[in-house]
Amino acid sequence: MSDSSTLNHASRVLATVGYDLPADAALRRYLGNARSLGPRERRSISAAVFAYYRWLLWLDAKASSQKQVEQALSMGERFDGDPRSVKPEALAALAVPPWLKDEMTLSAEFLRNLQSKPVLWIRARPGTAARLAAELGDCAATPLAPDALRYNGTKDLFVTPQFHAGAFEIQDLSSQMVSHIAGPTPGQSWWDACAGEGGKTLHLADLLQNRGVVWATDRSVRRLEVLKRRAARARIFNYRTAYWGLEEERSHPASSGAGRTARLPFKTTFDGVLVDAPCSGVGTWRRNPHARWTTSQEDVKELSAIQASLLRGAAQAVKPGGCLLYAVCTLTHSETTEIASSFSASHPEFEPEARPLPGAPNAQAAGTQTASFFLWPQNLDANGMFVAVWRRKKP
Repeated sequence: MSDSSTLNHASRVLATVGYDLPADAALRRYLGNARSLGPRERRSISAAVFAYYRWLLWLDAKASSQKQVEQALSMGERFDGDPRSVKPEALAALAVPPWLKDEMTLSAEFLRNLQSKPVLWIRARPGTAARLAAELGDCAATPLAPDALRYNGTKDLFVTPQFHAGAFEIQDLSSQMVSHIAGPTPGQSWWDACAGEGGKTLHLADLLQNRGVVWATDRSVRRLEVLKRRAARARIFNYRTAYWGLEEERSHPASSGAGRTARLPFKTTFDGVLVDAPCSGVGTWRRNPHARWTTSQEDVKELSAIQASLLRGAAQAVKPGGCLLYAVCTLTHSETTEIASSFSASHPEFEPEARPLPGAPNAQAAGTQTASFFLWPQNLDANGMFVAVWRRKKP
């Protein structure tokens, strides 16, 4: 496919993007209908669309969409060749929305990582990473997670025999690290409170070695159905699903956020509860650059109220002596440290529990353990996340 063909396809995708159809969904719809396109063409179109949003504010708004995509690809190539060719001041002004500086420190390293092409991470089943890497080829291991592989090849992994046999899941490194930080042990019961399509549910179930159970809940029935299909492919059966969403208290206006309560979907309690709450997704903006321009500071405020409610509700299901984890793929103060500090202050029955810092050379050394930490994308070459851990005190 010629360069002009890529530009034309990308232009057609961009014409369909809107508030109700973000760029990633528009791409899936377009490529799903373009059955004649091969894997290489699909990668080129996807890269062109994401480059457009990555370099959006540098582009000539008066030019045609094809010309703008061409400009974006050229900017990306020059940046990949020399990341310091764009000054940090320009990145802070043009690569992210203005409100972000009020919510986090915009380091040069973070901004440069944000403008680089994302890495594809996969998760092998426990103990099989070396064999899988040899079978797939173009894989590199990391000391940060025992089953994680960085895939550097060009195959369409979704059509490989290994994928259909359930030998691996496509899952970002930081998400894999969250499950290892949780550290479930065989025989325990866990609740993945905001399971989505089940990436962490399946990982927790694997770490339990089929001796224990993971309850997966979400406010989207569709996502839970996807989880079931993924579990069937991986032949994982030690999980259960249920619907769980916020309900409004009649005594408070729905718009306030403070009146939202997350009633428990069941009466049982768990050895561990993971609250991977819905968030602004700042930590995923490298992979999904369109979200930079559709997320507002007001969204952050509304989401932080939801996160606090979900965390309060889920905490009720932690057994005495049990573990509570809060994880979000964002980096804003309002959704991370402020949520953790507020919860600790209002829940004295939960004690922050220090865990080894991921990647620390000596996990027992002084200063390498903390109860909350950021997984910075520029350090991991992966999505950014925040994790906080508490232990419920025994009576």
